[in-house]
Amino acid sequence: MKILLLMLALIAPAAPVLAQDVSLSSEVFVEKTVKDAKGESKTVREAPAIVTPGDRLVFVLSYANKGAQPATGFTLTNPMPAAIAFASAEGAGSEVSADGGKSWGQLAALKVALPDGTSRAAAPADVTHIRWSFTQPIAAGKGGQLSFRGTVK
Repeated sequence: MKILLLMLALIAPAAPVLAQDVSLSSEVFVEKTVKDAKGESKTVREAPAIVTPGDRLVFVLSYANKGAQPATGFTLTNPMPAAIAFASAEGAGSEVSADGGKSWGQLAALKVALPDGTSRAAAPADVTHIRWSFTQPIAAGKGGQLSFRGTVK
């Protein structure tokens, strides 16, 4: 089953908890391993036209403090697209949620409640949100990038 790029465009954009003068943008890439002219394998990122189950995607979130003052206490939260199984998050202060954002932590520490009242360890497919909490202010005029990876289900 093919999922059109249009589906990816419907992903809710990353949203800061504190709406200071920080601008946000996001891009999605398909990550592939290809052979170069020498026959050596290398990883490349391409803009997706169509993605299919098993494709590896990289979501790049760019942020920039457009204000005149440092942005403090900044948190960036991004929902995990339903059609994507979480693989990893890059960037200091990253945490995930497997319950719609009610609780946060590293994936290995999270549990998923089951209907019978028991729980099990959370798996990558259970991740519903990714969050980055900035412990240091974002200086005026400065920015950076964060990213997360997933696989199309």
